[in-house]
Amino acid sequence: MGKSVKGKYAVLVYRPNDKGLNRKAFLASKKVGDSVRRHRAARLLRESYRQIEKERDIPQGYDFLLIARTAINDSKCADVKENIEAAMKKAGIL
Repeated sequence: MGKSVKGKYAVLVYRPNDKGLNRKAFLASKKVGDSVRRHRAARLLRESYRQIEKERDIPQGYDFLLIARTAINDSKCADVKENIEAAMKKAGIL
């Protein structure tokens, strides 16, 4: 599967791939809430990753899975971004 790092708002699951580019997926299960909350959580994850990708140099050749946790419901995009960035640093990716 891959290695994982847990954060307050999301779990980062990652593994190297042999494609030479990064693949990413964003997941929000029914535990997060109804469809509106799940969609917002996925949007927050997607936008946070996009901002990190724009600001930082993420090495190529990884598969990323970002799984929303229930705490993401009452959070701001900046908080989620910080949390994902910290998880990437802990994983040794950044």
